[in-house]
Amino acid sequence: MFVGVAGALIYTSAMRLADAQVIGAELALKWEDGSESFIPLEALRRHCPCAGCNGEGDIMGNVSKPAAQKLTPRSFEITRIGMVGGYGLQPLWGDGHNTGIYSYQYLQSFKPS
Repeated sequence: MFVGVAGALIYTSAMRLADAQVIGAELALKWEDGSESFIPLEALRRHCPCAGCNGEGDIMGNVSKPAAQKLTPRSFEITRIGMVGGYGLQPLWGDGHNTGIYSYQYLQSFKPS
């Protein structure tokens, strides 16, 4: 849906999350419209959007990438999922990692590679 604000167009996602559960090795998401998404946990963790995993950009557009993390089987287990406002999820992974915030828009468009 597009909303005009002072002549600008802003995209807002009308899709809301109704439920999220870990089922086996997948994150099962049920959306308010009744559709469902199933995302492999390993792919989700490997594509964590946080600055510690992805790097962080400065004002000039340079991205400082951190050293690659050693991931173990526990790295692909979710022990808890927290809601972040009305826009995202923040999983606590089995290895203690918890800084990734996965927006609903990110989760809706996520395509495991």
